[in-house]
Amino acid sequence: MAKRNPMTRHRLLLVLAAASCCAARPARADEGMWTFDHFPSAVAKAHDVEIGQPWLDRVRRSIVRLSGCTGSFVSASGLILTNHHCVESCLAQHSTREQSLIDTGVLAARREDELRCETQIADVLVELEEITAQVADATRGLEDRVAKERRRETLTSLEQRCEEASKKASNSLKCEAVTLYGGGQYWLYKYRRYTDLRLAFTPEDSIAAFGGDPDNFQFPRWCLDVALLRAYVDGRAATTPDHLTIDFAGPTAGEPVFVAGHPGSTDRQLTVPELLTLRNDVLPRELLLDSELRGRYIEFAKTGATAERIVRDDLNGLENSIKVERKLLDALLDESLLLRKHDQEAVLRLGVERDPALLKAIGDPWAKIEAAQRTQAAFGLRYRFLERAAGFDSELFRYARRLVRGTAERAKPNTARLREYTDSALPRIEQRLKASVPVYPELEELTLSFSLERMREWLGPDDPLVRRLLATESPDSLAAALVRDSKLADPALRMQLWNGGEPAVAASTDPMIELARSVDPEARALRKREEDEVEAVTELAHEAIAKARFAVLGTTVYPDATFTLRLNVGTVRGWDENGSPVAPFTTLGRLFERATGRAPFALPASWQQARTTLDLDTPFNLSTDNDIVGGNSGSPLIDAKGRIVGLIFDGNIHSIAGAYWFDADKNRAVAVVTAAIREALTKVYRATGLLAELGVRR
Repeated sequence: MAKRNPMTRHRLLLVLAAASCCAARPARADEGMWTFDHFPSAVAKAHDVEIGQPWLDRVRRSIVRLSGCTGSFVSASGLILTNHHCVESCLAQHSTREQSLIDTGVLAARREDELRCETQIADVLVELEEITAQVADATRGLEDRVAKERRRETLTSLEQRCEEASKKASNSLKCEAVTLYGGGQYWLYKYRRYTDLRLAFTPEDSIAAFGGDPDNFQFPRWCLDVALLRAYVDGRAATTPDHLTIDFAGPTAGEPVFVAGHPGSTDRQLTVPELLTLRNDVLPRELLLDSELRGRYIEFAKTGATAERIVRDDLNGLENSIKVERKLLDALLDESLLLRKHDQEAVLRLGVERDPALLKAIGDPWAKIEAAQRTQAAFGLRYRFLERAAGFDSELFRYARRLVRGTAERAKPNTARLREYTDSALPRIEQRLKASVPVYPELEELTLSFSLERMREWLGPDDPLVRRLLATESPDSLAAALVRDSKLADPALRMQLWNGGEPAVAASTDPMIELARSVDPEARALRKREEDEVEAVTELAHEAIAKARFAVLGTTVYPDATFTLRLNVGTVRGWDENGSPVAPFTTLGRLFERATGRAPFALPASWQQARTTLDLDTPFNLSTDNDIVGGNSGSPLIDAKGRIVGLIFDGNIHSIAGAYWFDADKNRAVAVVTAAIREALTKVYRATGLLAELGVRR
């Protein structure tokens, strides 16, 4: 682990001068994933824009959180705008071996033709309540392990009380405890949840993801990464008076724009030792494993058209992950950026040392985190393969573990359960268990055998668990037998076991259930060790660092992303790439010039047929300097008047390092221009009903 970075007195004084300058003002205008309750007006004013509480409230009530993505209501009848890649799982659910809706796209002529997305949900944040004081009171003075357990119980109890109160008020909200600033603040986020979502429109994959993996995280781009879902309540289209209108003219270069969405996670407040663990251990391992699995996916896809359709969604996701992991590793290998993190940490630590009362209150949390990193290194690999199930990469196994653990946890008092099985989480688990999602045995065998091989390789053939599983079997033969004999692909059987509870699961002879039962005791033991020896120490240490940050820097810092609602302001603009300017807009005409007729640069027939009717000067994709990360997919790009002018679907290659730090010169968000959406819906897909609902009259 890294030692504190030695600095000369002269260098330290320069760093302190810079820090004192910046501590008095908010972060630069384009940086920051701000919560809606703490959006600093100075950030918008830096762009000569004034936004008030009515603007913030209307936008907040119009944004929805999807599974891993963001969307926004765009009509009074529950219509949600998001990305094509955010609905691919829904398309896969309705596809067969013979036909892929990912290939063909969907346009529902009538509402009754809209496709039910069985595993998708939409959450709208309706209220926020800070609970920091309650959590602090419950954990004050407790030893690390006891404090972590008490914190978990307290958060679960507060969620439960919140949901019970909402039911009494006939409101039925979904309440979620949210940790911000590494434990510096705790909140209850109260959501209105929609569980009946149906797909109304999405284009063919070849235009939604034009350019495929070669263009992923690149710009210029030409992607119509668009989808329209609809929320239903009691079988009828939801009534959503809070929604955003679309300005189909789109924005102009230099115009200030906002992104409202749910960035998944950032690690900008991690300590240097934690970043070094990622650089030296976690990311290299993930890259190695994912790269080999990618090769197996590609070879599988080459065995035939059916295999290619089956594996496409998983391959796309894996290729995206590999590119992210590679650029994250590149970022952490940049010594100048790590040195900047050293300097920022040194400033904060010196501020603590200058305040005797603060130093006495928090001690040396940085040293505790460094020690926890060393502890984790001793068992982290085993924890990953067993508790994180990296050794059992199978959808059938994931069903099995959910049933084994879920029925066991459900029998306990709510506050004593693992957090992912509390009462507030159970409806979502049931939704997934009863969803009719295709499971392809040949793909299951591929991923399971691969993960068993890697577990044997990394833990060693003499590891007790490896010997028990593979004493008389090879990874291939064991995977084949487990997948062949398991019946968990049947949602009716899954629900029968779920409803039967612990006795039904204990009596089950399904081989995947038996496997999940057999590894569960050791996996739970590893989880307990991780929670007690690493997480408990690290969480309290980060709480202490958060207190130091508030004391030294005030409230001029924003919290790391946590897949909760945030707002960011930026500008429509390009950047300079190795001395060459990158323009902020692409146009429709260049799409046809770039098309080769071969994947991933082949256009669908619908676009070829409509070519002569299209306005080739229509702006298609754009770049902005908004601060985004994964989870912002599907976020609306909003102008100062609160109208949607674009749809976020990606970032440029430099934006990946935004997980750790923001580079205003090169980090760029990439969006579909609303003008391109209108041109496509009008002239390519002739979606007259949807256009009318969106306010377009022909």
